[in-house]
Amino acid sequence: MYKSVIIADDSMFMRNLLKSYLSTSFYQVVAEASNGCEAVSLYKKYSPDVLLLDLTMPCKDGLAALKEIMEYNPKANVIICSAMGQKSLIIDAVSLGAKDFIIKPNFHKLIPALHHLFQYNNL
Repeated sequence: MYKSVIIADDSMFMRNLLKSYLSTSFYQVVAEASNGCEAVSLYKKYSPDVLLLDLTMPCKDGLAALKEIMEYNPKANVIICSAMGQKSLIIDAVSLGAKDFIIKPNFHKLIPALHHLFQYNNL
């Protein structure tokens, strides 16, 4: 059974890279967002199993988008994928409800993080 994923990153290169990682497993990208406003809108439209969210994006940054999504759905599965790996940002993201934080370009950790998330939550 495929899990639905939305990728939110302002870089098309990063979105394509993430899609290539996901295509090797049981994850189906249902939508892509190039900014935080689109990420929130697409999350509400598709209610994906997981949202991969960058922090540095136009319109609305990832933390603001995360906060809005968690207010909309407190059980949302959001994994932050960002080059901004400062400890304070990781703590902020997790305290707002992010399930994990992958520091770019360590995408080899993405599939194990997704498997752990769904196994841990029995999804």
